[in-house]
Amino acid sequence: MEKVIFFGNGPLADYALAVIERECQVVFHARTREDLEEVKKIKRENPDAHGILASFGVMIRSDVLDLFEPEGILNIHPSLLPIYRGASPIESAILAGDSEFSVSVMKLVKAMDAGPVYYQATLSDLLMDKTAIYKALAETGAEWIVNNLGSLPEPKPQDEKKATFCGKLEKSMGELSPETDSAEVTFRKIVAYQGFPKPKYTFFGVKCIILEAHIARSGETAVLSIPCADGGLVAVDRLQPEGRKTMDAKSFLNGYAK
Repeated sequence: MEKVIFFGNGPLADYALAVIERECQVVFHARTREDLEEVKKIKRENPDAHGILASFGVMIRSDVLDLFEPEGILNIHPSLLPIYRGASPIESAILAGDSEFSVSVMKLVKAMDAGPVYYQATLSDLLMDKTAIYKALAETGAEWIVNNLGSLPEPKPQDEKKATFCGKLEKSMGELSPETDSAEVTFRKIVAYQGFPKPKYTFFGVKCIILEAHIARSGETAVLSIPCADGGLVAVDRLQPEGRKTMDAKSFLNGYAK
C-alpha cells in the first residue's frame, strides 16, 4: 500500500481524500500553513511517501516542494489546464456557460497552477449542481492517482499562451441581478455561488439565500420565481430567509406573502 502525505481543505479535498484513503495509507493530512513544518518531519521519516494536494489554499515553499522531487506533489486541479488557473475554476466554468467540466493532475510548482500535467479528463452530462461537479472531478483525479502512483508517466508542460486565470469569489458577488441577466445566467449564478458567496434575492422585502432553483419551462406555473431580463423565469425550489430556517417555495409564500 502506497504511503501518502495529503494537503487539502474543503469539498474538493474531502472527496479526493475519501478515494485515496481506500487505496493508500495517509500518514499525514496537512490542513494549514502551520502543518507544513510537520510535513517536512513526516516526509523525512517516510521518504517513500507521495505528496497529493487538492485545494490547499496555501503557497508551498521550495523547501517542502524539494522533498518530493523528482515526482513532485501531485495537484488535483478541477479544470483543463492551462484554462482556469486560480482559486475558482469550477465556479468560473459554471458562470462561463460550460457544459463540460475537466480535471487535471499536475506537478505542483511555485508558479500558480503552472506545473507540467500528468493527466487530464473531461466529463460530460454532469448535473448542473455544484456539489455533484466537485465530487465527480475530485474522484476522477484521485482515482487516476491511486491507480498510477507506482508508475507515473512523464508529465507534459502546459502551453503558457493558452493560460486563463480566475480569482477568488467575493462576498459582494452573491447579490443576483436578474434585471440585467438572462434566466440562464441567473440560474448559473445560483449554482456557482452555493456555499459561498451564497446567491441572494429579495422577495416581499425579505432577503433570501436561494438554495435550489431551475429555469422555468415554457408554460410552467412556478410557485415562486425570479423574472429575468430576457423574459425568462428562474423557478425557486428551496430558499432560506436570512436568519431563518430553510424552506420550500410554498412554505415561504405561506409565511411571507401578503
